Amino acid sequence: MAESKLPAWIQDHLARYIATNGEDGYWWDATLGGGTGNVPTLLLTTTGRKSGRALTMPLIFGRHGAEYAIVASKGGAPAHPAWYLNLVADPNVRLQVKGDVFAARARTADAAERAALWPQMVGLYAPFELYQQKTERQIPIVLITRA
Repeated sequence: MAESKLPAWIQDHLARYIATNGEDGYWWDATLGGGTGNVPTLLLTTTGRKSGRALTMPLIFGRHGAEYAIVASKGGAPAHPAWYLNLVADPNVRLQVKGDVFAARARTADAAERAALWPQMVGLYAPFELYQQKTERQIPIVLITRA
C-alpha cells in the first residue's frame, strides 16, 4: 500500500481497521472532523493511475440499494481527491466493509442520483455541505457495486 503520504490520523485509522477487520475503525468519531456522532466507514482500494500501486483510504459511506455511496469531498479542496481520479481511470476497486473484503466496480453518480443522494450523505456527515460551499467544483458522489 502507498499510504505513507497520508496524515498520521488517517494512517492510524487505516491500520486499526485492517488489524481488527473493522471491529476498531468501522465506526469513526465524526466529531473529529466537525460532525456529530459516529459514522460508518469502509476501506476503498484503488490502483494509482500514475504509480500503478494500490492506494487504500478509509471513507465515510452510505447505502443506495445494494450499492455503497461515498463522497469525493477532499475537505472542499479545489481539486478532486487522488482516489477519485484513480477510480475514474480504473473503476475496478476493492472494498473492505468490516471483515468483508471484495472486488467491486465504481462509477460516478449521475445528476439525478447525486441530487437524491446528496441530502442523505449530508445527513450522515454534515460537514460535506460545508465542503461543497468551499469549492467551485461539484463534489462527486461515487456508487460502488460488488463485482
